[in-house]
Amino acid sequence: MNVEDSNALPGPNSDPVVSAGIEIAMKWGAALGGPEQLKVALEALEPQLKREHQIRLRQLELQRESTQRAAAAATRAAERKNREIRERRQHAFQMTSLYAGAVVSVAMLGAGVYIAKEVWWLATLLCGPSLIALAKIFVLRRSDTADMKAVARSARTATNAAAQAQPPSPPVP
Repeated sequence: MNVEDSNALPGPNSDPVVSAGIEIAMKWGAALGGPEQLKVALEALEPQLKREHQIRLRQLELQRESTQRAAAAATRAAERKNREIRERRQHAFQMTSLYAGAVVSVAMLGAGVYIAKEVWWLATLLCGPSLIALAKIFVLRRSDTADMKAVARSARTATNAAAQAQPPSPPVP
C-alpha cells in the first residue's frame, strides 16, 4: 500500500474521520517502507502511549481528589461560620439575661430597703428568697422546685408575721 492506493480503500460514502485515519496510516506506512515497518513502529509506540494514558488517569484522579478536598474544606468553613454565629447569638442572649437579672435584683433590693421602715414584711418578701429565685431564673434560666418552695414559705411567714404584728400606737401630741 502506498499513497497512490489510498484512494482505492475508503469508499466515497464512508465516514470522513475513518477515511482520514486510513489515509494517514497509509502515508506512515509508505514513509516507513511498508506495513511491516509500520507494525514495528506502532508496537514500539504502544508502551509510550500506555504510560501517557496512565499518567493522564492519575492526573484526573488527583484533580478529582483535589476538588473533593476543596468541597470538604468549604463545607467545614461554612459549618464553622454557622457555629460562630450561633455562639455569638447565644452569648448575646446570656449577657442580656445577666443584665436583666442584675437590674431586677438591684431594683428589688432598693425597693426592699426603701420600704423597710414602713412595711417590713414586704421588704422581707422583696429581699428574701424571692430575690434569689428571680435572679436564678433570669441568669441561669432555671427554676427549681426547692426555690419555689422557699419563696412560698417566706411569703407565708412574712404574711403571718404581718397579721400577728400589732399596729403601732398613734403618736401622742
